[in-house]
Amino acid sequence: MSSAIFWHRRDLRMHDNAGLYKALSKHQHVYPVFVFDQQILQHLPANDQRVLFIYQEIEKLKQAYQELGSDLKVYFGQAEKQIIQLAQEWKVEAVYTNRDYEPRALLRDTAVFEALKKLDIQFIGAKDQVIFEKSEVVKDDGKPYTIYTPYARKWKAKLNAFYLKPYPTEAYFQNLAKVAPTPLISLAEMGFETIHTQAFPKAETPISVLKNYHLQRDTPSVAGTSRLSLHLRFGTISIRKLAQEALQTNEKYLNELIWRDFYQMILFHFPQTVDNAFKPAYDNILWENQETDFKAWCEGKTGYPLVDAGMRELNETGFMHNRVRMVVASFLTKHLLIDWRWGERYFAEKLLDFELASNIGGWQWAAGCGCDAAPYFRVFNPEAQQKKFDPNYLYIKKWVPEFGTPDYPEPIIDHKFARERILARFKAALQ
Repeated sequence: MSSAIFWHRRDLRMHDNAGLYKALSKHQHVYPVFVFDQQILQHLPANDQRVLFIYQEIEKLKQAYQELGSDLKVYFGQAEKQIIQLAQEWKVEAVYTNRDYEPRALLRDTAVFEALKKLDIQFIGAKDQVIFEKSEVVKDDGKPYTIYTPYARKWKAKLNAFYLKPYPTEAYFQNLAKVAPTPLISLAEMGFETIHTQAFPKAETPISVLKNYHLQRDTPSVAGTSRLSLHLRFGTISIRKLAQEALQTNEKYLNELIWRDFYQMILFHFPQTVDNAFKPAYDNILWENQETDFKAWCEGKTGYPLVDAGMRELNETGFMHNRVRMVVASFLTKHLLIDWRWGERYFAEKLLDFELASNIGGWQWAAGCGCDAAPYFRVFNPEAQQKKFDPNYLYIKKWVPEFGTPDYPEPIIDHKFARERILARFKAALQ
């Protein structure tokens, strides 16, 4: 009887899981596996809340498999070595997983593919975390889109029921390998703490939020966004289910899911954007990169209340409202003339929902150097943004309690001066 491994990664669920369905529908014995990758974890602080979130979801997933007479085998080590070793030990015919489009993940998966091929073991991927991947939505000449609007238009034209149909993994649960349950490695054994310092959003959003999304999404003082990005990042919910709900409920919300696909596609076709501007001329910009200014921005002490509120929300909760993300990113790059890479990496450390493609896409958009970016001469005025989106200071007062008192700092830079400087600096670099 044929056997296979299913390697869980960014898909911490059993239901509507494309790769798991592929494995279960083709093999009589499927061994679910998850590897806490030491090469990734060694760069994270001991109290990283994302590791705690993953761990809690792994506990739930492991319990769900055990209730079916199987088990999720969990390991700690170098992921590719662990998977290759298990494939040999268990004498499986194939290893299945869901595809990841980040450059390092692609290198890892290529190495696994080549190693398993030498062992005459198949390595089979599936599309699970996006609706359309790679070159599924491209221009008529086969080249990737670099502008969102025509991409979204074709994305919607291509969409049909097939792409939203859930994978019925439940129909094949009998093909899960029957194995004795094993204990789960502890967080402490991997060098991490179990202290819960940030609240994790629920995996479901009230339908009223989706219905009113277009009305409330830009108001940071209101719970008007889905807060599902963390769950999409680690696959605890299905993108197909969410897209189906968005299609039936609110096109504006569907557009945000399309942005997510767009940025994943851009990263796949243009992996150099991890470290370089999508528009190469922007790598000629002479940044100020003042450490004191960066520190003030990080701590939310710039003297611009909307910027400060956003940064304090991020530092305390691991989340920042999307409208405010645009304001703080514009402020760092255009007011303070600090390299977008500094901000991108700070967000990567702090955001619970950090996702490389969207983070890079968002930061390059704000700096003007990305595909379909805000032009360099568009400089958000933080005060105008506050008057428009937080006119009663509800959001600001929540995160900056000393606002309006002598304890609140003066602005670290004048808006008019900053705007004139950025226009001159960018213009000189882009000639």
